[in-house]
Amino acid sequence: MERNKYLLLVLMWCCSHLCYGQDTLRLSHDEFLAIVKSYHPMAFKYRLQNRIADENVRYERGNFDPVLDGKSGAKTIDGIDYYQQQGVGLNIPTWYGVTVNGSYSYLDGEKLNNSDTRGGLYQVGLTVPLAKNLLYDKRRALLEQAHIARRMTEAEQTLLTNELLLDAENSYWEWVKQYEGYRIQREAVRINRRRMDLVVKTLSYGEQAAIDTTEARAQLQRFELQERDAYFQYLNATQELSLFMWRENREPYDVTQWIIPSEELDDNMAHHSYQELLARLDAQSLNRHAALRYYDEKGNILDSDRRLKLQSLLPKVDFTYNFFKKDGYAHNFFPFFDNNYQYGVKLEIPVFLRQARADYNAAKLKIGQNTMDFNFKRQELVTKMNRYRNEVINYAGQIDMAKRNASNYEKLLTAEETKYANGESSLFLINSRENKVIEANEKIIELYLKFLKSYNSLKWMNESFSDIPTRGDATK
Repeated sequence: MERNKYLLLVLMWCCSHLCYGQDTLRLSHDEFLAIVKSYHPMAFKYRLQNRIADENVRYERGNFDPVLDGKSGAKTIDGIDYYQQQGVGLNIPTWYGVTVNGSYSYLDGEKLNNSDTRGGLYQVGLTVPLAKNLLYDKRRALLEQAHIARRMTEAEQTLLTNELLLDAENSYWEWVKQYEGYRIQREAVRINRRRMDLVVKTLSYGEQAAIDTTEARAQLQRFELQERDAYFQYLNATQELSLFMWRENREPYDVTQWIIPSEELDDNMAHHSYQELLARLDAQSLNRHAALRYYDEKGNILDSDRRLKLQSLLPKVDFTYNFFKKDGYAHNFFPFFDNNYQYGVKLEIPVFLRQARADYNAAKLKIGQNTMDFNFKRQELVTKMNRYRNEVINYAGQIDMAKRNASNYEKLLTAEETKYANGESSLFLINSRENKVIEANEKIIELYLKFLKSYNSLKWMNESFSDIPTRGDATK
């Protein structure tokens, strides 16, 4: 398997020199990110997770759905009709804990219970919690927590999506860097081949020492070896890049055609506009970062759970009232406790409340844990932002210095070539100057890559901020 892979890379390297410039595909930075956002399976998965959270909200809303029921039955033994019964009812839970219900039933038979009412009977009633579940109950808590969980999911998926795009963008610029490194080596090979041809010609004229051909050939072979290595590094970077490239049907993109970047490291907007990004980050409220919004919403869920557990410390007192009306009889709604009514009061009081107190105390402790997590995450974000900021500023300064350094080495190389043409220098010195120029150019693209990785970390951190105010911002 490894041998076949190596042969494939060699074949691609050979073919690239034949087809370069003919069927070459160019991939821009914006096109690449658009592909990742639209077709990458993980980006699609994160969007599905938000839809799942929406369905969870719908599910919890179902706890407030009215329930319609019906029943029909009869009992007959030895020719005696004990009873015949039909009925339909409607139960309506409300947001404030009150349950409204209504029904109609018809009952007839020869052996009915003394408490049963013969004939048709309408009933309208309600159940009201007077202590526990009056201000808050499980149905309200679950629905509120589902809404909060949806906001938590949105914040979490924002972080995961931005992390995916950060990895993709870093892979793109790593790919560009390897391509530019390959171009540097390829250009060095081209120059040294011309130099080798020139040295051979001058040697044939008797104007050059024989040792110079050895010097020129050694330098050429060195660059040819480096070119081959740089090309394989570029192919590996292309394969890494293909992990982020997917088709519309979410099938992986098979990178078999010669593909090169249309961007250049020294021609990107980041190096010219990073100050604007730093200013935008300074203007952002850190509490609006998705990572902190996640912990803030988690705190809301824990507070909802605390309020629910608080209800368990209260006695359960439920009052139920039902109004009745029989078919064919006049009725009066008022007064409620005059005629045709039923009421009841149910009281439950745990003696020691040990479970309720334990649950409530645990809920408060979890809130304290989340507060510590929030504060730690906040400090972690501050530290990362300061680190990336310092890296961006530092690498931007180093790039300018490296460019001036490379310019000086190029001047020295040009001067050395002039001296060599006048017979005042040697091929060894030219090669030494040339090696310095290549090292300086490689250093520049290395610094550009480090700069862009730090810049991208800041950029996608900025994309994680939201304009929606948090509770902490709203109270300021």
